[in-house]
Amino acid sequence: MRITWSMTKKAALLAFALVLAGCGALRLSYSNGETLSYWWLNNYVNFNQAQQKQVRTQLDNLFFWHQKTQLPDYAQLMDAGQRRLQDPVTVDTVRVDYDGLKKRLVVILDQALPALADLALSLSPGQIDRIESKLADSAEQYRKDYLVGDIEERQRYRYKKIMKQAQYWFGDFSDAQQRRIRGLSDSRPLDNELVMADRSQRHRDLIALLRKIRLDQPPRMAVVQALKAYTRVHYERIGNGDNAIFFAASTDASIRLTADIIALATPQQKTHALEQLQDLQKLFLDLAA
Repeated sequence: MRITWSMTKKAALLAFALVLAGCGALRLSYSNGETLSYWWLNNYVNFNQAQQKQVRTQLDNLFFWHQKTQLPDYAQLMDAGQRRLQDPVTVDTVRVDYDGLKKRLVVILDQALPALADLALSLSPGQIDRIESKLADSAEQYRKDYLVGDIEERQRYRYKKIMKQAQYWFGDFSDAQQRRIRGLSDSRPLDNELVMADRSQRHRDLIALLRKIRLDQPPRMAVVQALKAYTRVHYERIGNGDNAIFFAASTDASIRLTADIIALATPQQKTHALEQLQDLQKLFLDLAA
């Protein structure tokens, strides 16, 4: 378990986490979101009997809240995206959309924090050790995926991920478009060692926080505030010195890349994107109902 921004995305917002898998996978995953989230969390924690009941109930409540309050908003977001594609899309436009998504994720995080606080207060020393071990496994997987090969190989790996997302939205790209996107992708900041170091620091800070909560057993609201402070510092990259500068530049470059890909899209490719947005809008409305 990670009581972090990543955990909240995976446990509470399968819609955004899985959207690129397509509407069919998204519908299936979201419809079984409580169960999938429970399995994922249990893999990190290994819940005891009391925790099992508590976590299942809180996940049910979280998904019910999300279904009724957030999915209709996502449908409106897809509708706005369709209108947005009718006009030229600028970097500022994409930045506004990016900030809007961040705010939506923060809403989910804040909704989940009381449940995460309850869980943190109930963790045993052995469970915290298990979380630490699972985080180490996650770090090792990142190392295998991102800290191998030379710069060219890392650039190519990153470019392929971008193309997979771009092709989901816009369909096939011409060779000339792909060369242009590759150049834009490669121009982004790349420092996988720094990202790895940042991840490791976040993991260490989390384990230290969980052990302090276990030792002190503070009031629930104090735990909520501590978890909120932890997630804000690491999600917003504030207080991380040079790391914050890198992540700000990386985010800015990704926003610019997104705007450039949209600008490169042909009318046919934009029609493909419109159809994807329409399908997602309908799906979100169906799931909300």
